[in-house]
Amino acid sequence: MKISNLFNNNTTVVSFEVFPPKQTITLESIFKTTEGLQTLHPDFISITYGAGGSASDRTIETADKIKNTYGVEALAHLTCINSHKDEIDAMLNQLQSHKIENILAMRGDHPIDKTSCKDKTNAYQYAKDLIAHIKSKHDFCIAAAAYPEGHLECPNLSTDTLHLKEKIDSGTDFLITQIFFDNTVLYQFLNRIRQFNITVPVCAGIMPLLNSRQVARIQGLCGASIPKPLKTIIEKYENSPLDFEKAGIEYACNQIIDLVANKIDGIHLYTMNKLDQSKAIIEQTGLR
Repeated sequence: MKISNLFNNNTTVVSFEVFPPKQTITLESIFKTTEGLQTLHPDFISITYGAGGSASDRTIETADKIKNTYGVEALAHLTCINSHKDEIDAMLNQLQSHKIENILAMRGDHPIDKTSCKDKTNAYQYAKDLIAHIKSKHDFCIAAAAYPEGHLECPNLSTDTLHLKEKIDSGTDFLITQIFFDNTVLYQFLNRIRQFNITVPVCAGIMPLLNSRQVARIQGLCGASIPKPLKTIIEKYENSPLDFEKAGIEYACNQIIDLVANKIDGIHLYTMNKLDQSKAIIEQTGLR
């Protein structure tokens, strides 16, 4: 099933994101997580992979397991940075052979090891081009990434929204947002994109802060701002891991409850492969 069809049911679409383990670790660990997540009856599960397309083979294997063993729609990540068009086509064909119908198409992050970069000849540099390529050759449902506070590499919000509109015009069916910790930021984003006539469904990306180490890493990766109530939690429980996790889960739950009350199209939970914590959030918010 194409995920875009799920937004026609007038209910909040619920989804999770997981990531395959490193090549040195067996896939059984992620299969245990996905098996547990499927008991929560998500509408779909997305599967990411590393910078520059590392572990892409594990993405396909995990997506296949989710879709064809657990019976949950799988959303496979596909990036174009540092990938030739023939490599992209090969992965599209593999996904199709496993009956995967949904793709999250992104530019992707540059590889950490710069020496591994390939010749950029015959490669796409932007998500909009990858999306147009997929739509021209295949019948996938395409999701794209959206940045409520703007992409770190973009000079301002207006330019960022113009780039988002280009992705929509290339064939994007729905959006999944980068994480944010202030719902006001998300509501302002929604108002902004509607002014640009972007009307596709939007899934709000939620990641619970479970420990103090996440804070600097998240801000470095995506620049998500930390509102005062969350700063208070960080300062209060910085040296109390169990209390920090409990408070972080509660904060994420309050975000979700408010978003659902305001008729958000979907909630996309970045699970960090944490099964128990994800279960707690789903149960406490009444999403399932």
